[in-house]
Amino acid sequence: MATNVTRHSMRVLSSRARSSLRPSSIPCSQRKFSSSSSCAEDQEQVEKPRWSYTPPGAKSPFSLNAIESKRPHYPVNEDKAVLDKFYISLLGKDGDKMLSENIKWLAVTHKSFDQGRRGFNDRLALLGKRIVQLQASLCLVQNPTKYKHPVPPLSPAEQKIAFNHPALAGLENLSHNSRGWVTHRNNMAKLAQKYDVVRVMRWGPRNLTSGEPQPNDLVQSGVDVVLAHTLYAIVGALALERGGVAANKFAQERILAPQGLTSA
Repeated sequence: MATNVTRHSMRVLSSRARSSLRPSSIPCSQRKFSSSSSCAEDQEQVEKPRWSYTPPGAKSPFSLNAIESKRPHYPVNEDKAVLDKFYISLLGKDGDKMLSENIKWLAVTHKSFDQGRRGFNDRLALLGKRIVQLQASLCLVQNPTKYKHPVPPLSPAEQKIAFNHPALAGLENLSHNSRGWVTHRNNMAKLAQKYDVVRVMRWGPRNLTSGEPQPNDLVQSGVDVVLAHTLYAIVGALALERGGVAANKFAQERILAPQGLTSA
């Protein structure tokens, strides 16, 4: 008897569940209205460039961080003409046309801007940093006399087994962390300041004491790290959309050559 009651109860519950999930249970007018409004919202979002707005699905109704909600607003560039002018000054004639619109904005967007909800340049920076490091190593190795560092003399026992060859002469240049100094963030940040990267860089300083950012606030927020990161990201963007030849040329002429490191 208990089994029969249980089976009957299960049939009743399952039939009610199926009826509640039927499309007919929702009024036709309501279904049409909701679908049309959602389509209109999707169409509006598709028309906007990805870099220009925060996706609605990434927004929360309130901030979980009380400090974040009280932090002063830091103004960043949103003008396409200013960004194009920057790329022309950095990449030369038609520099604003070398990268696609989204990549141009992504390369100068740090993950601290808008909490990373519009995309950020971490992967581009990783790719660009490896390219710059490779070009710096090649310059050091291919010029054994120009960038040679003093190396401590070998002991008499080691001199008997040492192997010398002209092709290996440049390897001594990689000692004493030569490449690391050339690609150090302080040097990269100085270059980025020279190229006025901070004018178009999109990021969110952590330490702001007022609405008008002070130099000390930016330094404490790590502006040097973000500047170097952005310059690497531009190299990565060139490699992504223009290939290794363009990225290598940019790294050699605009990053290494100003520091006195050339392959010639």
